[in-house]
Amino acid sequence: MVATVCLRLAFGMIAAILVVDPGPIPPRFFRIQYLASLGLLAVAAFFLFEQLVQPGLLLLLFMLAGVLCLVGSIAWHIENAGSRTLDVATAVALGVALAMLGPITSTLTEKIIRYGDQFLSAAVIGTSVAAMLLGHSYLISPAMTIVPLQRMLIGLWVTLALRVTLACWGLWFWTAEHPIGNLETETLLWLIARWVLGILAPLVLGWMAWETARIRSTQSATGILYVVVVVTFLGELTSLLLLEKTGYPL
Repeated sequence: MVATVCLRLAFGMIAAILVVDPGPIPPRFFRIQYLASLGLLAVAAFFLFEQLVQPGLLLLLFMLAGVLCLVGSIAWHIENAGSRTLDVATAVALGVALAMLGPITSTLTEKIIRYGDQFLSAAVIGTSVAAMLLGHSYLISPAMTIVPLQRMLIGLWVTLALRVTLACWGLWFWTAEHPIGNLETETLLWLIARWVLGILAPLVLGWMAWETARIRSTQSATGILYVVVVVTFLGELTSLLLLEKTGYPL
């Protein structure tokens, strides 16, 4: 589970920077994204050591992603040296590595569950962390236009909307097999916590961050986004537990 969460966050953080125009944003923001992703990739490799010691596609992807993250951190250390091509290549390498985690599936339903859960979870936690770090950029560049933060918040809402759609789909099929009234108390409590923390709270807090950003109260927006990061992580960790228990992305 640790390797999965780390790789989801690494992919999500790099993919999230594709939402914004790098022009007005300080290079420091992008450098942090790459360095954090490189560290997360190293932690994931530690927990996947037994799978990576044998040569194969996963090992090559981890090595390629690691090199790209290192190059990206160096490129953004040099003023305006980063490029969209590098951002896309890194996101693709991390995305393919993330897709290879977990058991091989055969049916369409299993593929929707596996890939939908992996990538939408990565998008939610990655965008929330990227939005929070972008909010910090306004502390060192207070005159920067508010558009990048607004775009990142819109990206967060879109990923949350897609995540809600998948969760509703999973809940519909799961409750068709296991009616709510027959659920174990423990499962029902986890389900409530997952929806409150992982879906409802980020939506409300995201709207609050948007309103505070709209009046250029970026420090307050960043504080709210701290809470968004916490609740989205708790929600996605709870979702992982429910996926293992029920077999559906709830």
